Amino acid sequence: MLPNTMTEMWATVGSTMASIMFVWTILQQYCPYNLRQFFDKYTSIITGYFNPYIQISFPEGSDDFWSKRSKAYATVETYLSSKASEKANRLKAELGKDSSKLVLSMDVHQRVTDEFRGVKIWWASKIVVKSTRSLYFPEQEKMSYNLTFHKKYRHMITESYLEHVMKEGKQIGVRNRQRKLYTNCPTEKWPSHRRSLWSSVVFEHPATFETMGMDPEKKQEIVDDLLNFSKSKDFYARIGKAWKRGYLLYGPPGTGKSTMIAAMANLLDYDVYDLELTAVKDNTELRKLLIETTSKSIIVIEDIDCSLDLTGQRTKKKKKSSEDDDQSAIPIKDVEEEEKSNKVTLSGLLNFVDGLWSACGGERLIVFTTNYLERLDPALIRRGRMDKHIELSYCSFEAFKVLAKKYLDLEIHQKFDTIQRLMGLTKITPADVAENLMPKSSSDDADKCLSNLIQALEQAKEEAAKKKAEEEEAAKKKDEDLKVKEEEAAKKKAEEEEAAKKKDEDLKVKEEEAAKKKDEDSKEVEYLNL
Repeated sequence: MLPNTMTEMWATVGSTMASIMFVWTILQQYCPYNLRQFFDKYTSIITGYFNPYIQISFPEGSDDFWSKRSKAYATVETYLSSKASEKANRLKAELGKDSSKLVLSMDVHQRVTDEFRGVKIWWASKIVVKSTRSLYFPEQEKMSYNLTFHKKYRHMITESYLEHVMKEGKQIGVRNRQRKLYTNCPTEKWPSHRRSLWSSVVFEHPATFETMGMDPEKKQEIVDDLLNFSKSKDFYARIGKAWKRGYLLYGPPGTGKSTMIAAMANLLDYDVYDLELTAVKDNTELRKLLIETTSKSIIVIEDIDCSLDLTGQRTKKKKKSSEDDDQSAIPIKDVEEEEKSNKVTLSGLLNFVDGLWSACGGERLIVFTTNYLERLDPALIRRGRMDKHIELSYCSFEAFKVLAKKYLDLEIHQKFDTIQRLMGLTKITPADVAENLMPKSSSDDADKCLSNLIQALEQAKEEAAKKKAEEEEAAKKKDEDLKVKEEEAAKKKAEEEEAAKKKDEDLKVKEEEAAKKKDEDSKEVEYLNL
């Protein structure tokens, strides 16, 4: 049993605490608000002289009930997620915005420590209860993160540490986000209340550079270029260029241009904006779409040679003057049809890619794809706009081995020599190779799939030989027709020369007869005069 002195001491402490609470309740209820504010103000000032620590709070939102979540609060929450999962006793888990991963953050009244340049910093979470004037929502509870540090580190915390927290929090948020594939909506379907001009779905394309069927050296060159770009923010700022890079992918259909774009996005963890030019009304709306895109993204225009008539416009303008005399042959468009027509010009697209507006945001790739490189205007694909030109050609044997490993888990097989020999004699796209290597039923083994590929290669070889023979035959016939035309032209020319010669002889005879007649007439006149 406790001694009487200890019992009396605890009784005194309890009585004192009860008295203080009673007095505090009376003051809160009956003391005027302005007087309480006065005491709170000067109490904080007095205690501030003796308290060596400073606090910075990051509230979840403003006093307005309908206010949105503070971006600074969300960034701090993301930054503290890793530290909270290691040090906090109570955690709350939720899916972040546009995130596929659970974000763990501190629950209420939890405390974690952080260290920056050898300085210890404390973070604490608490609930702030704020009263409102609304009858329906008299009080609201919002979270707040409080940062506490010693006052002698004020400059370092405010100048460096908070910048580090914001930067690191944003990077973690980007890594945790759910990547998306965007496409632009047709202009006439843009509602007035719509905040974004893009619609999106979750980007889940599985393509990677490891699974792409192309030459390993060329593949590694592209990967190195992409990774170097993603780490070159300071370099681009130093040389005074927008942090963007253009890639032109060209080659026959089925050579993996779209797969290359997906592999780029998965390598760099970028979003993809698939821009459909035919749905854009004019250059102004093209710029609006560019402004709506975010950093860490790939802006794609596939089959650009087919999207709009952007090639040859200059030629048409030059020819217009020579065709002014034949205005009756040009059909006049209806006014309504003219208004609905696409007015995106080559100039507008050039400014989109490399103009002043292209510097809005950073860390972007702009990718064009085409099957016919020669159809594009040279100004559109010059270096500086499309910085790297990547030709995706027919499947090589090295690319075939990558596909064989992916589809059949084979690194070597007795039929590889036959395939290598046939690939040296004919052309086949990676898409065709992949289709033949893919098992069509559960009974198809590796040997059957390789046999299918060999058969396809032999068939392609025969078709190529047949096509070549047809082309040679057509060329031979063309040469024969040209020879016949040349002979006919030569014959016609000889006939024309013979006719001209005969005409000259007839003219000479007529001239001689006229001269003879004139001479006879002159003699007759002389005779009559005599």
